[in-house]
Amino acid sequence: MKLIASLTSPYVRKIRIVLAEKKIDYELVIDSPWAEGNTVATLNPLGKVPVLVLDDDSTLYDSRVIAEYLDTVAPNSRLIPASGRERISVKRWEALADGVLDAAVAAFLESRRPDGERSASWIERQRGKIASALQVMSDELADQPWCHGNSLSLADVAVGCTLGYVSFRLDDIRWSEQYPNLAQLYEKLMQRPAFADTVPQV
Repeated sequence: MKLIASLTSPYVRKIRIVLAEKKIDYELVIDSPWAEGNTVATLNPLGKVPVLVLDDDSTLYDSRVIAEYLDTVAPNSRLIPASGRERISVKRWEALADGVLDAAVAAFLESRRPDGERSASWIERQRGKIASALQVMSDELADQPWCHGNSLSLADVAVGCTLGYVSFRLDDIRWSEQYPNLAQLYEKLMQRPAFADTVPQV
């Protein structure tokens, strides 16, 4: 398998962590959708990474689809419960974390637009989503060691990637000071090689 990736993408980071935690061999191919002459759009019509190219050259895209596929094909160290409310709980955490990422990416990209084209109200709207979701994450994590259950799940992977990206791109949001329980979770996650080895890079 090949993973088409950008080193700054938090969605790519999620998949790299899943691959590492599940000990799945793959080839990492760096090809940013923002780079001139990139080939991402030929593999994903949406022009986004990550894209997983399977052995038969078929492709999967969207990190949620890829993560679920990988968890299914390699049954060791399951990150998503098989069924029922436990599965929905983990997927809900992932949806919340990905929603924060969507807002953080939107706010960051808007902030890079030229003067006169940038919308301060749009940025504030996205940052409001981030603030609300971080509060919910902290409230729901409470004093639990993991987002769901008694061991690492995709919920923790998704939340960890989100917290890392907010620090990377929106470092004025002091979530680690405001939410010590999230900071404690992130610190624990960063002790795992899969997280430490995939920190976003410019």
